[in-house]
Amino acid sequence: MNATGLTAIDLGLRGAASGVFLLIVLVALLRRATGQQALLGIAMCAGGMFYAIATAPNLPKTAWWWVLPILSAQPAVFWLWARAAFDDDFVLRRWHGALWLSIVVFGFAITLAWANWPALAGAGGRVLALATLVLALAAAVQTVKTWRADLVARRRRLRLAMLAINVVLIATVAVAGFAAIPVAVPGAPGSLPTALGLFVVAMLAGIGLFSAPAMAVNDATAAIASGEAGRQAPAAGPAAGRVVVDPILLRRLDHLMTVERTYRQEGLAIGALAARLDVPEHRLRQAINEGLGYRNFNAFLNRYRIEDARLALSDVTQREVPVLTIAMDAGFQSIGPFNRAFKAETGMTPTEFRREALSRPDSAELSPPRREIG
Repeated sequence: MNATGLTAIDLGLRGAASGVFLLIVLVALLRRATGQQALLGIAMCAGGMFYAIATAPNLPKTAWWWVLPILSAQPAVFWLWARAAFDDDFVLRRWHGALWLSIVVFGFAITLAWANWPALAGAGGRVLALATLVLALAAAVQTVKTWRADLVARRRRLRLAMLAINVVLIATVAVAGFAAIPVAVPGAPGSLPTALGLFVVAMLAGIGLFSAPAMAVNDATAAIASGEAGRQAPAAGPAAGRVVVDPILLRRLDHLMTVERTYRQEGLAIGALAARLDVPEHRLRQAINEGLGYRNFNAFLNRYRIEDARLALSDVTQREVPVLTIAMDAGFQSIGPFNRAFKAETGMTPTEFRREALSRPDSAELSPPRREIG
């Protein structure tokens, strides 16, 4: 195939990717998605669309001086999305915005320096490529670290696939910039791999959005997940399309949690819990997700652990027991995650909760009743 044919394929892939990205952004806006995952997902899709257009072959490059510096910060947006999608405790901070802005400013500096100091600009470009690789690696680590805790099988597969494609795409562009390899040079005939990568990412995002079941609760806004990964989703009955979960398995699971207090086991993983119940891991995932409405294994465990801690903090006889000891006894491995999970559940820190609970004569009634299963 000649260069004209390759360019036509390149442009076609970029056009299709841009159209899907634009549709995803419009649907997300129509849904009035305001969560940090959704907003970062919209930013990712918008960036992907503009990158596909701005770096297309034969497109006038007069606007590169301001377009490319902004697009060079897309890996930072992708890294933040991965954090928001896969880390239940993640909250956007001001320094995250400062990081994005610093990359944009650095990109502008490189662009402006290119005419007069090409060697310096080239070194700056390699630094920017290295930062891109680091952000891509950080996003991959975040996904792998929390992937097993995700209980929604379809979302686990889709997110993992999409993240892998994104990381490969970002890494390809970064390596090309770092080593001055023309394979991903914007606008060059060799940019076809980049166009193909953008098209695959767009299609995965579209599948995540448009094939999502109607009963899914924020399951995917553009696969880029406005999904409340880790938060409890309301359970739906068989009429809504959910699989009927074995009630005996749910009762056995409840017994392990409420009677044997298996949640106190340090580093408890879903595989170990499935072994205790002598069931395949995928069946246990389905039971917790479809039967109880949880989409994250850690959130499921934390329900019992937080309740355990509330009982202990409300117990007058344990007034002198350190909060850290109570957290460790409940199954938490450190004080930081315990404090965050406890405050998210109760709106108070453990110390504040204990002070208020012990100041009331009916403090023992502060703990909510356990939900019966079956």
